[in-house]
Amino acid sequence: MEASLSEIERDMKDMKRNIAIIGCGYWGKNLVRNFAELGALHTVCDSSRETLQQLLISYPTIKREADFSTVLANDEIEGVVISVPAALHYQMAYQALLAGKHVFVEKPLALTITEGSELVRLAEEKSRILMVGHLLEYHPAIVKLKELMDKGELGKVYYIYSNRLNLGKIRTEENILWSFAPHDIAVILLLLGQMPYEISTNGGCYLNHEVADVTITDMNFKSGVKAHIFVSWLHPYKEQKLVVIGDNQMAVFDDVAPKDKLLLYDHKVKWVKQVPTPEKADARPIELSTAEPLRLECQHFLDCLASGTRPRTDGESGLRVLQVLDASQRSLQLSGSVISLNNRSYFIHPTSIVEEPADIGEGTRIWHYCHVMPHTTIGKNCTLGQNTFVASNVSIGNNVKIENNVSVFEGVTLEDDVFCGPSCVFTNVVNPRSFISQKSKYARTLVKQGVTIGANSTIVCGHTIGKYVFIGAGSVVTKDIPDYALIYGNPARVQDWVCECSTRLNFSRDNVARCDKCGKTYLKLNVASEVKIERSNP
Repeated sequence: MEASLSEIERDMKDMKRNIAIIGCGYWGKNLVRNFAELGALHTVCDSSRETLQQLLISYPTIKREADFSTVLANDEIEGVVISVPAALHYQMAYQALLAGKHVFVEKPLALTITEGSELVRLAEEKSRILMVGHLLEYHPAIVKLKELMDKGELGKVYYIYSNRLNLGKIRTEENILWSFAPHDIAVILLLLGQMPYEISTNGGCYLNHEVADVTITDMNFKSGVKAHIFVSWLHPYKEQKLVVIGDNQMAVFDDVAPKDKLLLYDHKVKWVKQVPTPEKADARPIELSTAEPLRLECQHFLDCLASGTRPRTDGESGLRVLQVLDASQRSLQLSGSVISLNNRSYFIHPTSIVEEPADIGEGTRIWHYCHVMPHTTIGKNCTLGQNTFVASNVSIGNNVKIENNVSVFEGVTLEDDVFCGPSCVFTNVVNPRSFISQKSKYARTLVKQGVTIGANSTIVCGHTIGKYVFIGAGSVVTKDIPDYALIYGNPARVQDWVCECSTRLNFSRDNVARCDKCGKTYLKLNVASEVKIERSNP
């Protein structure tokens, strides 16, 4: 059992931590109050002079700053608490960690998995505390519910649903999913101790175009549990309720209730003559601490600073919530399509669409506004630049880099280490007509290992491009290309030969070349009417 808040406060009296609050508006003012009452508030920072002036009245001894960089340069400040719009979380948390400050950032940790991962990495590198403001994980009712579930009091859990509804502050910089749902996602992941394996989200945009006001998210877990999250800021009344259904007991957490926020129901379902028959029981209130959850959360941050221990809601915890949010957002953009997580170790930007099923390798990054069709294979550590299109049944190897505005159509295979320059073009039909369907006549194009395709080049379908070929910018490839060739022009012709490292080769009279840059050796062979280059053994 955790120590009571009063005990912790007494223990902390002689351990002053200097904290700066960044952003003191709608939610930040509550953080200011709590850290001030805990005796840890050193500085408040806000871009609004009016807000700073109002804080002077209530906290006359606290320093005030309008410039974030001034706060970071102050060696007296040990930790910063960031309560600004979500779009600024990554930028400000990164700067604070870089400056050597411990960071408590409000939810969500960032707006992309890549940004969240970078914050976690930087915190580890700098040996700094990184904590995320998933407030409900500090709520006495949720702490108690987790304890009851871990002890098996509820029995086998069937499903969880969480509603977070209000007619409240409507945001335009983030949708309802990113604004409200992080609370519910964090709690469900905490209670179940596992990540979902698939997610689907539906929603509606009513007040602002492309900003969802209402979303419903369904999550499936390998344990068989299903979870449902309903969030809305366009609702006639306020409701913040979480229900856990077990085969032994049912629990209801109602955060809006004035008292008895956690209730247990001993309802049972018995099979009578092979028919499920409910047996209802009265609700049993669970006794809870009356401590303010935000006070407990703020105190926890101070405790972690004092002891150097990892926070309960650390960066890794925040990153797991981000992964669920990212999958939910992608499903929302696909009108509720089921998104498989499978603890994926690759990155997909929220603006991109990856249709299932798709096999994507570890470390691959798919950037803004890309579209990957189903039944596509993409290897490890690939990069798909902005506005890349990958058609169905395309195979892309490992470590392939595709720059912006490239379409890889069906029939194209890219082997390992291929580089596709910006706006290069692949075709898959030799004689297209818009009024004649030729899907059954797609010609195959094979781009072998290590090929570099220059910007704005066109690869006419039906050909094989040999290993480590280097294609100059703006070229049009109309035939098979031998290994190690340097080609350019329209139509592209072999102009010379290049090493695997892309350095031009200079052959001697005995047809041997040694790369001036990396030292690899090559042999030129005349095969029929063609020239063939082979790399010699070391």
